[in-house]
Amino acid sequence: MKLYGELAPWFHLLTHPADYEEEAAHVVRVVEEAVDGRAETLLELGSGGGNNASFLKKRFACTLTDLSEEMLELSRTINPECEHVQGDMRTLRLGRTFDVVFVHDAVMYMTTEEDLRAAIETVATHLRPGGVAVLTPDTTRKLFAPDTRHGGHDGEDGRSLRYLEWEQDPDPNDSTYEVDFVVVLQEPGKPLRIEHDHHTFGLFPDATWRRLVAEAGLELVDVGVEDPHAGEHVVFVARRRVS
Repeated sequence: MKLYGELAPWFHLLTHPADYEEEAAHVVRVVEEAVDGRAETLLELGSGGGNNASFLKKRFACTLTDLSEEMLELSRTINPECEHVQGDMRTLRLGRTFDVVFVHDAVMYMTTEEDLRAAIETVATHLRPGGVAVLTPDTTRKLFAPDTRHGGHDGEDGRSLRYLEWEQDPDPNDSTYEVDFVVVLQEPGKPLRIEHDHHTFGLFPDATWRRLVAEAGLELVDVGVEDPHAGEHVVFVARRRVS
């Protein structure tokens, strides 16, 4: 996918780190409400350009993992103090556990139940007893609705980006939906450039998420923390059972 490869150097103009401060603060509040014991270390699966981590690192010692080395390189520019590890959230095994495991919208690239099961097992494998997992998929089967979004940012180096995002579900009977990005790039002294990037996202019922979380040995936790972005995404909070 272009956004995470050849266009990775533009990613912070598509979605700027500053836009994530409120959401990261919500993750911190959720963890502090749900964790059993300390909460000092955090593993993020699918950390992308490091937007959430740029705020989470103020509270946790963060280890950031992503499939794309280009996105990890971008993250290093704003999170040099964080550990960065290239890896697939379905198969990653670091051989250690964390107080918190966080999975943001990169989990949407799990397009089959087998993929999602593997990702959740990775979460459980890296979570200490009493630790908390926070998973925030964009949507579930019940909540999905076709939509379009647009936005973008201007950079301090004179570059600018604008995008149109179009979400559709051609087959409501399968476990995926389609997302198309049209991205307009502007650089000083160069002609306007237009790129198209197609993505396929996973779409599962809430019941599937809940079942897979339980099968991985985690227990879902209800937290009384107000979500400033309620309705924009789904939040599953789970704790590793203390034996």
